[in-house]
Amino acid sequence: MAELVTESESRLIDTPGIAAVTAARLLGRTGNPTRFPTASAFAQYAGTAPIEIASADRTRHRLSRRGDRQLNSALHTVAITQIRMPGMRGHTYYQAELAEGTTPREAQRCLKRRLADHVWRTMVADEHRRTRTAQEDNRGATTASSAAGPTPMASSSDKSLPGPATTEPTPPERLA
Repeated sequence: MAELVTESESRLIDTPGIAAVTAARLLGRTGNPTRFPTASAFAQYAGTAPIEIASADRTRHRLSRRGDRQLNSALHTVAITQIRMPGMRGHTYYQAELAEGTTPREAQRCLKRRLADHVWRTMVADEHRRTRTAQEDNRGATTASSAAGPTPMASSSDKSLPGPATTEPTPPERLA
């Protein structure tokens, strides 16, 4: 898996908490990231977009049960890893959410949503970089013929003979 992720030139592994296996899961489950028009569309597909639940005068958000559960699981792994790594941006964000009074589960959901946005942006940037590189590689290509002239001509030795071939040598007087 590490070789395939390296071949894909993905920068997901630069994100703390994402190693080769998790990057492979994210890339494999997502496919072409440009099929999602926005980060919100990707978050819905991944099941990290929260659903609002309102009851009387209290509004809460809960985890969506829709979406790709395996992709959600990979994002969950990244979130838990970042929460456990003091000094990381994910850990700092999680602690800030807790300081605002959100519950630990709600703070974790918020972090997963932010990670989904980050993962989508990274994959789209990787895809644009690959597309741009492919276009630069084809820049020297041309649709014109590489023949010396506009219309290739056959010499007299390339033309077919008018009749059946003979095995006897041609007399010298007929060659002139």
